[in-house]
Amino acid sequence: MESDARFYRRRVNEELAAAGRAVTEAARERRTILANLFLERLKASEARSASIECVPHAIEAGEASIFEWR
Repeated sequence: MESDARFYRRRVNEELAAAGRAVTEAARERRTILANLFLERLKASEARSASIECVPHAIEAGEASIFEWR
């Protein structure tokens, strides 16, 4: 099973490639919009995973509680 980040990165690349092959301007625009959507989701996914990785270090340093809900 692929991670969210890998899925979104793959879809961005696929949509950009499809936009490059598009015959009409409308199709190119739709593909570009989809690529941007997947890019935003990729950024959000990476930000989420980065914040999750920081939590254990904060707990070890005594800066956060394991009982805190984010």
